[in-house]
Amino acid sequence: MKKILIIEDEQSIAELERDYLEVNGFASDIVSTGREGLRRATNEFYDLILLDLMLPEMDGFELCKQIREVKDIPILMVTARKEDIDKIRGFDRGADDYIEKPFNPNELIARVKAHLARYDRLVKNDQVNQDIQVKGLRIDQLSRRVYVNEVEKVFTAKEFDLLTFLATNPNQVFSKDHLFERIWGFDSMGDITTVTVHIRKIREKIEMDPSNPVFIETVWGVGYRFIA
Repeated sequence: MKKILIIEDEQSIAELERDYLEVNGFASDIVSTGREGLRRATNEFYDLILLDLMLPEMDGFELCKQIREVKDIPILMVTARKEDIDKIRGFDRGADDYIEKPFNPNELIARVKAHLARYDRLVKNDQVNQDIQVKGLRIDQLSRRVYVNEVEKVFTAKEFDLLTFLATNPNQVFSKDHLFERIWGFDSMGDITTVTVHIRKIREKIEMDPSNPVFIETVWGVGYRFIA
């Protein structure tokens, strides 16, 4: 049984999420503060996290960032904040999806199932793949780890998926739309802006000079390609 952590300070919303999750065969725990959410997320095992932004003690953006430093599982932000800048900040901190309140509970469950299924497929596929090595960059697909000159760099789930997809299709140009659909899924509520954000974060981790990249090249007006 998959286990979900709900980090939400509005009791009615948290209980609604829990009830629909349990009806659909998921186990779930509820916490109502940022600090307790961080403690549970980093010290206990969960398959996915539903995360509110406006929390006591620590907001969802900082919480997501700190969870991402130690956990590689899907994180879905569920919030009433609808501004594009908040979505960009959420993806920048490592969120996998952004769901606006009020939400349709059936849509929420569909998103949860889709992200869990995609994550499971990626893990299974990784088990039969080999390392990717280009110059000083090494991508260990089995353990989902990235090394630059044998120094490990911490990657979020989507950063790893995006880098791996580009690296396994070297010298091909992919549009932002194609990358967004491939990595986030056609039904995701985000937009292609998050591709740009993730490329920037990846470059900061693998490039000696992110402003003059040698691994991921921008093809202006088209998209990106990985240079092998």
